[in-house]
Amino acid sequence: MTDMMTRIAGLTAGLINTVWPSAEGTPDAGELRGLLAVPPDPALGDYAFPCFRLAKALRMAPPKIAENLCAAWTYTDIADVKPVNGYMNFFLNRANFAAETMQDILSKGESFGSSDIGNGKTVCLDYSSINIAKRFHLGHLSTTMIGHSLKRIYSFLGYSTVGINHLGDWGTQFGKMVCAYKLWGTKEEVDKGGVDELVRLYVKFHEEAEKDPSLDDQGRAWFKKIEDGDEEALSIFSWFKEITLKDTEKVYALLGVSFDSYAGESFYNDKMGRVVDALRAKNLLTVSDGATIVDLSDDNMPPCIILRSDGATLYATRDLAAAMYRQDTYHFDKCLYVVAYQQDLHFRQIFRVLEKMELPWAKDCVHVSFGMISYEGRALSTREGHVVYLEDLLGQAQKKAFDIIMEKSPNLDNKEEIARQVGIGAVIYTTLSNNRIKDIDFRWERALNFDGESGPYVQYTHARCCSVLRKAASLELPAPDWSALTDDEAQNLLRLMSRFPDVIREAADKYEPSMITRAVTDIAQAYNKYYYEHRILDGEPAGIAARVALTDAARAVIRTGLYLIGVESPERM
Repeated sequence: MTDMMTRIAGLTAGLINTVWPSAEGTPDAGELRGLLAVPPDPALGDYAFPCFRLAKALRMAPPKIAENLCAAWTYTDIADVKPVNGYMNFFLNRANFAAETMQDILSKGESFGSSDIGNGKTVCLDYSSINIAKRFHLGHLSTTMIGHSLKRIYSFLGYSTVGINHLGDWGTQFGKMVCAYKLWGTKEEVDKGGVDELVRLYVKFHEEAEKDPSLDDQGRAWFKKIEDGDEEALSIFSWFKEITLKDTEKVYALLGVSFDSYAGESFYNDKMGRVVDALRAKNLLTVSDGATIVDLSDDNMPPCIILRSDGATLYATRDLAAAMYRQDTYHFDKCLYVVAYQQDLHFRQIFRVLEKMELPWAKDCVHVSFGMISYEGRALSTREGHVVYLEDLLGQAQKKAFDIIMEKSPNLDNKEEIARQVGIGAVIYTTLSNNRIKDIDFRWERALNFDGESGPYVQYTHARCCSVLRKAASLELPAPDWSALTDDEAQNLLRLMSRFPDVIREAADKYEPSMITRAVTDIAQAYNKYYYEHRILDGEPAGIAARVALTDAARAVIRTGLYLIGVESPERM
């Protein structure tokens, strides 16, 4: 079924051409669909077309245009229309709308909202990007879950997706770590302590270097050995990476996150000469204070440093190499960098340099920025010792969820598994509940609130739908009577679900998973209102069948929405 807004837009565009056949500059069906609005008050209709858009082309006052269009409208099987203050307001034929929407959702089930618009196209997503030899902390949560959600959204729309964990695994700090291990570490202690022991050695190095600055030279010397491929240095360095990835893999498993590539900064160590050669060939390189740069003063930006005065490469060089490698390898149609807004200038510089290199795909690189995250009102600060490790947070979330379940549903089976789903889901939902550029203050009383706009609330609604369906399974029901779904509560729920495919596409267009979080929360609230206002399993069998089908549709859409933001859907709570 073509979605209702598209149908109304097509009919209205055709009507405009029929009433004013010689008019020029009127919107086509696609443009008109974008102009359709949902009135804030349901009493004003289900959709509204602002006729102001036609005033110049038709040389007519908007109220008069609305009156003429409404007078010519004959599609009463779809909607009745009414002119209101320059708007053409549409009031859907409730029975037909219910029948068409329900048949559409039930025929597609949990694939409702999926699409093939991305077929043949590839999206690369650079997200999470953890640092080697450091523990996974709360500050990495936004990039990880925004990227993971976008990957699911694009895959759902038919795109091929490539999830890339661009590891922070290059730089002098790794020479310092090897140096610290050689001076004060043992294999047994590192094997036992894992990343915590690596962090301890790194901290000790800096403490000792303050007393003996020559240690910094030793650290640089060890990094030079890594760069030059020294067997011992590389062996220790690779071992540190394995330890870190093993530690973070536990967190990724809890979050349900995986990647297609772990190619990090070190991967591009032998690929940066190509970048320098390409920039030189385009006469884009100049020398400033000994450093080799691309001058971006015409773009009101500081220079993009390609090589330091000692010939060493920087983040920018590696990001340019990474972009070129990804295009060569994956032939992406879009490459998204899910990185905090503090790196905005860096990515503007990178993308501008790619444009100056006259690479046609430079326009397809996008910085998907996001705000900061704090914990219980306090900013995270490594220096001040206020660090919240993600594994600890997720463990705490599961325990808190278990305690709530024990209080609310002590006889529930599989309490530990449901506590895992609810606890982890609460953390993810909180991360994706607001516009990504907004800062987040993570607070437990909000995250685990079963009655508010929260992950547990939406999950509980899904479980409620499943409970109704289990009870209905023993009933022998006839074909549904869709006219039983013409009440306000059912229609509101149907409207929200019918718009869900649009929400998914818009979330992809705007790189904004919170749109899906918002939509699935609205659907959960609408279903709960319906549930409280109507006795689903009482009354005429055909009406019961319609209400049960509506419950199944709500269950499917909620489950899909939760999946797209990376949250599981318990069937019992």
